[in-house]
Amino acid sequence: MANLKVNFCGIEFKNPVIVSSIEPTNSVDNLKKCIDAGAAGAIVKTLSDVPSMSALTQHSRYAILNEEGRIIKGKVPRHFTFYSRSGYAKEDYREWADWLKEIQSYAQKNGAHIITSVGAGSMESWQAISRMVQDCGAPMLELNLGCPHPTQMGEAKGGALICQDPQASAEVVAAVKAAVDIPIIVKLSPMAANLTVIAESVQQAGASAVTVNSRFTGFCVDIMTGKPYIGGPAGVGGPWVKPITLRWVHDIHSKLGMAIAGSNGIYDWRDAIEFIMSGANIMQVGSVLMLKGHAWLGKIIEGIDQFLDEQGYADVTAIHGLASRQAAASYEQSFGEKGKHAVIDPEKCTLCWNCVRSCFYGAMAKSKEQVLTLTENCIGCELCYNVCPFDAVGFETNP
Repeated sequence: MANLKVNFCGIEFKNPVIVSSIEPTNSVDNLKKCIDAGAAGAIVKTLSDVPSMSALTQHSRYAILNEEGRIIKGKVPRHFTFYSRSGYAKEDYREWADWLKEIQSYAQKNGAHIITSVGAGSMESWQAISRMVQDCGAPMLELNLGCPHPTQMGEAKGGALICQDPQASAEVVAAVKAAVDIPIIVKLSPMAANLTVIAESVQQAGASAVTVNSRFTGFCVDIMTGKPYIGGPAGVGGPWVKPITLRWVHDIHSKLGMAIAGSNGIYDWRDAIEFIMSGANIMQVGSVLMLKGHAWLGKIIEGIDQFLDEQGYADVTAIHGLASRQAAASYEQSFGEKGKHAVIDPEKCTLCWNCVRSCFYGAMAKSKEQVLTLTENCIGCELCYNVCPFDAVGFETNP
């Protein structure tokens, strides 16, 4: 069996899968289920002193949509859209003190870690809540600067409002850094113009890692009623957003070498592998658990283990950042690669003409004799390869 252990912020995790700050971590019982299912850790749903964000949780609403933009009705597609509105932990953060000690003890007995998410309404509160978390035995904490909901709440001026501003983000981190001795993770917002700039600002302020990333604020419409789902704007994410998330994982890993927790886009073990290969050290699994249950964690962990074994990788570190290391630094750099052109295998080609319909460079044509012809216009774009259902398209390097 492959070695699944990873080092994240100086702390060893038994595997790279933890549970994000979400409804499946909103109570001691739910946190225990995360640990029992095999997760290496879990992040407590955000503890805060912001009443409006606690009240929002009591008015949570969800619309899980399929590829057609309709409610899934129990059929979970791989690329579902998770459209929801929910807040922080419904209890005041002080009520969690004894619970944090209890669940931390339970996690330690099972070789796991409990991380606590923090969100606050003032600089003093950021420090006070973070100190409480540390005093309760948390090995690290996550600052929730990426939550999409405070932007919609009149009272709260946190979450994504802070994380779009490098200076404001750095100020929060510096204040918390002065109050605690444990590693600080900063949860980034995809609504910032440049997540790498924000990551660099919090890194310089003392953050040990970033979570890439939270959800967007979106707007989803039920065309049969002409009304928005769940009444209006809400947080939106899901497996469909993975390529966007991975872009920032790759960029931050490549440019800053910073420890990264990947989040928003994970459905199964394949996604987890992509996150690791892009530069994430661990990944936070969230929305899929609300549809599949805590037991889904075991399937993700088992899938990672099996993939590493089948592909001959000794451990997780062997694939960490693998894809990022092989990526071109820029579009211009990729222009220097030697060109190629398409070739057709006549034994596999059925003359379905998909390639002809999709070639807009004049490289493929159907002759009067119903013969597929190739021209010198081919630039090796590979679109024909994508639309060919019979693996009849290959490529050769230009002389």
